[in-house]
Amino acid sequence: MRKQILPLLFISFLLISWQSKPWIEYKSYEGKFTIQVPGGEMQEEVNVVKTYIGEITYHSFIYKTTSKDADNLVYLVSYCDYPKGTIHSDSLQLVEEFFDATVETAVKSVDGELLYVSDVSTKGFPGKHWRVDYKQGQGVIKTKSFLVQNRYYSIQTIMLKEKSLNASTERFMDSFRFFEPSAFTK
Repeated sequence: MRKQILPLLFISFLLISWQSKPWIEYKSYEGKFTIQVPGGEMQEEVNVVKTYIGEITYHSFIYKTTSKDADNLVYLVSYCDYPKGTIHSDSLQLVEEFFDATVETAVKSVDGELLYVSDVSTKGFPGKHWRVDYKQGQGVIKTKSFLVQNRYYSIQTIMLKEKSLNASTERFMDSFRFFEPSAFTK
């Protein structure tokens, strides 16, 4: 019996390996970050948004999967630089208000429901991690965001609710690294 099971396990392993694309490291020198993406190049989109503090250039890097069986439908990294003197990661009270408004806006923008929000940090820079259910509970958006000096980063995955607990989201978000803060002043 053991001789029959080993070939089946080996074939199963090969099929799983063949079906899953390898993760690649995506690096943006302008964005000053790296991240692991499941098997594809991210496409950059740039939008200019008019705000009460001036125009903000919003950079988005998107990888969309085409497989209906994929853990996540969309992998997204976005960043923008706020004008000097408006928001900075060392201004604790402003940072808290900034993140509260950011989460609230994210929920409203998809007419969703906030399921959780928590404080996070990386390399001593403040951030938030939250989950929004939307489309009458059928879709899920998970977000981790950070403020590094005056640059805001947002790392997101979008998935169907039945895929909301998946290792790919954690791998993607946990692989995000921004360059050393000294690179931001150049």
